[in-house]
Amino acid sequence: MTRRIVRRTFTRFRAVAAVLLVSAALTGCLYPKDQLAQNRMPPRDAVRLVQAAVDDYRRDTGLLPIRNADPDTPKYEKYVVDLAKLKRTGYLSDLPAAAYEKGGNYYFLVLDEETEPTVRLLNVAVLQRLNDLQARVAAYMSANGGALPAGEPLYPSFAVLDYDKLGGGRPDIRSVFSGLPINVLVHDSGELFADYAADIRRLVESAGAAPDPETDLRELLARETLFVPVKSPVYHWIGGDPSARYPEP
Repeated sequence: MTRRIVRRTFTRFRAVAAVLLVSAALTGCLYPKDQLAQNRMPPRDAVRLVQAAVDDYRRDTGLLPIRNADPDTPKYEKYVVDLAKLKRTGYLSDLPAAAYEKGGNYYFLVLDEETEPTVRLLNVAVLQRLNDLQARVAAYMSANGGALPAGEPLYPSFAVLDYDKLGGGRPDIRSVFSGLPINVLVHDSGELFADYAADIRRLVESAGAAPDPETDLRELLARETLFVPVKSPVYHWIGGDPSARYPEP
């Protein structure tokens, strides 16, 4: 009797073990390697990882692992980290899941490339939505004798984009710094920008001191956070508030 019970128990155990092994195998198939928990790295950790790889590559080669950029590329879009090169040369074992090249939301950029190369994130969704809007504005201007779809003036030479004039719906464009909706600005030239004045104001207020009027306040956002202010005008602190001006190349 005892042997029969032991034999039945062992048989059931083997059956359960087989089911667990099959389940584990299926889990590996259903969830690709880049979606497993150990590979879903938070952006902060991903920035640290890429920063270390960039630093090591630069130390070993004297160069930065960045893609070629047109001289006219805006400052906060210019030096995109060549993640494929870092992986190919062994400085990264895999691309971070946050990377656009891996299906994520961000380009990894290098700032201060000549002095202290620093890795930051560019939100690709914001960039793409503003580029799509820019195409719509160009079509509007072409159809309306060069007139701008401009609403309320907000800064010298800048107005809020008027979606009623533009037509075609309003995309959801949010600040990468706060997650809140932000204004899209149209410059007198017809070029579009994202308005990060509220984010700058919060950082200045938390610092408790007014910045120098000559300081480019975009640098404050890039220094104090993980992100770059993509498609941003230059801001200076004037009269107790950020004021926008057109960014020169």
